[in-house]
Amino acid sequence: MNDGSLAIRDVTVRFGGLTALDDVSLTAAPRKITGIIGPNGAGKTTLLNTACGFVRPQSGTVTFDGHPLTGTRAHRLAGLGIARTLQGVGLFKGLTVAENVMVGATPSARAGVWSALFGLPRSDRDERRLRERAMQALAEVGAADLADRMPDTLAYGLRKRVALARALVARPKLLLLDEPASGFPENELPELGELIKKMAAEAGVVVIEHRMDLVMSVCDTIFVLDFGKLIAVGTPAEVQADPAVTAAYLGADGSERTSGEPPPVQEPPGPGAERAEGGGPPRPGADHG
Repeated sequence: MNDGSLAIRDVTVRFGGLTALDDVSLTAAPRKITGIIGPNGAGKTTLLNTACGFVRPQSGTVTFDGHPLTGTRAHRLAGLGIARTLQGVGLFKGLTVAENVMVGATPSARAGVWSALFGLPRSDRDERRLRERAMQALAEVGAADLADRMPDTLAYGLRKRVALARALVARPKLLLLDEPASGFPENELPELGELIKKMAAEAGVVVIEHRMDLVMSVCDTIFVLDFGKLIAVGTPAEVQADPAVTAAYLGADGSERTSGEPPPVQEPPGPGAERAEGGGPPRPGADHG
């Protein structure tokens, strides 16, 4: 069945002696928005990396449309119809905004992308088609006017928009968003929420996010992790009313839990994308969520 369903079943992930995910199951339905929340170090980014096939679990399965994802390479994910954004943005400094988005085109179009970027002998029609797709994706995220700018001249929030456009240009069946609101000004969050809802009209969306106002306003179903365990699943209203969720965020004594509880999970970043901006890979254990 090729409806765009993601199924994570009984997944356990360990890094050395630390259990990052403990028998976690999650289903993300097509054309729905699925949220993953939890305190810092809860295992959210580990779960996303496992869903992408970047982290191999000690037990359990991950499938998309019936295809196993464990150990899947990034280009194979695109071929299956899966796109992901990172906590950072991962844009190429030497390419314009439009060219960065063109790189996100489907694998079948990549010959056209690289010929357009490096002057290889291909038809002008291919280049025009790819640029049109890039411009359409940029328009969807409100960044069409940035097409000819270089990424390092943009504010961080604008670069996040470009990264979203690069994910959208391939028209994925499943879109994985890792902290999409990071860097967005407060007054632009409602617009981002509407954009995420628009994405869900064509693809399943899985989102990790700290901004609870955004999560509660856009998600159909929310999964809550704490210390690598799944402690709650439900609608935004059900999750907000769950005492286990309140305890996870505030702690037993009612004080807000700090980023040091529990220690950050050591987990590998996704393959290479963060190096594109020249800033080096994200710090290990960056399950900032």
